[in-house]
Amino acid sequence: MPILEALKVTIHIVEDDPGVRDALVLLLKSLGHQAVAYPDAETFFRQEPPGSGDTIIIDLLLPGISGVKVIRWLQHLANPPAIIAISGQPQSAIEAQFRGMEIPRLLRKPLTEDILTQELG
Repeated sequence: MPILEALKVTIHIVEDDPGVRDALVLLLKSLGHQAVAYPDAETFFRQEPPGSGDTIIIDLLLPGISGVKVIRWLQHLANPPAIIAISGQPQSAIEAQFRGMEIPRLLRKPLTEDILTQELG
């Protein structure tokens, strides 16, 4: 049994675009990761909180509760997961949203397999 499976490490994807969300799940599973996807923050919050060994890939522009608000909540957990924000926004807009907060790792859309593989190690 792979060590990640034994530890039940999961990559949680919070992305409202179904095409991007499905592509990320397929790619991550093809790379051997356990992936769970959510169409919005509200659905993500209805689940058990992520573990400290988990990774969250989250779009910054979500309908309803924004990705930035989810990241703020995640960063205040006692044992926060790794966070990767994804966005197609300009850098200045991203920095404005994170005013006074630590900016997590950020990947630009469109994502590629190489970029994602490199980021996830």
